[in-house]
Amino acid sequence: MMDLKNFLWGSATASYQCEGAWDLDERVESMWDHYLHEEGLENGDIASDHYHHFEEDIRMMKEGGQRAYRFSLSWPRIIKNKQGEINEKGLAFYHKILDCCHENGIEPFVTIYHWDLPQYWEETGGWLNEEVCTAFAQYAKVCFENFHTKIRKWVTFNEPKWFVCSGYLIGNYPPCIQDVSKTIKAAYHVMYASALGVKEFREGGYEGEIGIVHSFTPVNGVDDRIETKIAMRYADNYCNNWILDTAAKGEIPIDLLSELSKQYDISYMKPEQLKIIKENTVDFLGLNYYSRTLVKPYTSGETTFVVNNSGKAGKGSSKVIVKHWFEQVMHDPNSTYTEWDTEIYPKGLKDGLLEVHQKYGLPIYITENGIGMYEDVTVPQVDDEYRISFMRDHIKAMFEAMEQGANVKGYFAWSSFDLYSWKNGCEKRYGLVAVDFDHDRIRKPKKSYTWYRDMINSDAENLK
Repeated sequence: MMDLKNFLWGSATASYQCEGAWDLDERVESMWDHYLHEEGLENGDIASDHYHHFEEDIRMMKEGGQRAYRFSLSWPRIIKNKQGEINEKGLAFYHKILDCCHENGIEPFVTIYHWDLPQYWEETGGWLNEEVCTAFAQYAKVCFENFHTKIRKWVTFNEPKWFVCSGYLIGNYPPCIQDVSKTIKAAYHVMYASALGVKEFREGGYEGEIGIVHSFTPVNGVDDRIETKIAMRYADNYCNNWILDTAAKGEIPIDLLSELSKQYDISYMKPEQLKIIKENTVDFLGLNYYSRTLVKPYTSGETTFVVNNSGKAGKGSSKVIVKHWFEQVMHDPNSTYTEWDTEIYPKGLKDGLLEVHQKYGLPIYITENGIGMYEDVTVPQVDDEYRISFMRDHIKAMFEAMEQGANVKGYFAWSSFDLYSWKNGCEKRYGLVAVDFDHDRIRKPKKSYTWYRDMINSDAENLK
């Protein structure tokens, strides 16, 4: 039987998605503030107002049986400008959150960068600018120096693939670029910056561990043909390997670099930087799992990315083709999909955990897992039986992988409470706790919150 005594059961948020207070206490503008304001889109100016509700939110985590809280620090709240001037009020806010966590017996699991680049760096080219890599390392050092006595679990980046590809390839996130060569450069800079962050952590001799969090999507093929297996390798390099191989092994997949170098200039990947990447690998891997990627060999058409950010209005519109590489099968008749075209596929979590365990041999945390739905939160309690079913099936899949040897050390539900879901706005709800955005952001635990509490308190006895 598995020993779950030290297992980290928790939930997760991200700074821009929940804090609000976008211009309070000397916080400066982020790239998301700038983009959403300029475009007149729904924004996170207030979001869940965690900035003023964190004590209530963390108390509810404790009362919900949770042992850990995964959240991110806001670079624009901590560093005021390119010169590196520190905002003491920003540091004070995170000290209050960390103290509140410890007072409630909650382990902080802290991400240094969850997408909210300061606008002053975006204006210099963002992740296309190598200077930003050094700036990230300096920002990370400020975080280590100020919070190292209160944090033992650190994460450099949340989901490099998602924010890089959305920002520079698909173009549906800021800076809204659609350029393969710039995508490759931004991706490289982010992984180099992550290694520089790990280097600062190691050289500082801080206690604890440091890892990276990846938007993990194990790749399946439609059949066993060799053409399909080649397409799967292309898809795996695109979806997973450039993050996980680079962070865990210190090596960018050479077949990926070989393929890219045929069409694009990658001479900016300098030997001394690759050496830093090689020498500064992570202690653990965080995997955000929502679904798998099912692929077939490329047949025809230009590279196409259509992401459904509009829910039921766009259901069925998602499409992914990478010319000469692979096509993603988005609408398997044997599967169930959410309104946002996300396949519900718990088996992918089990298979993926075993794959990652066998490949890298590092401790693993499931750093996000959840389901986004439309919900009426005006009722006394949201009866989200679908979320309970989703979590139950995925936690069972996790346990099956653990029984077969996967070294999984924690599970974080996404999300702690309803929050702003980037381009999907606030109507796509993931929370264990409802937030009524129209009525003073009142918090109301959903049925899933109670189920999760009881499951944790029973050591998941009915799920093992």
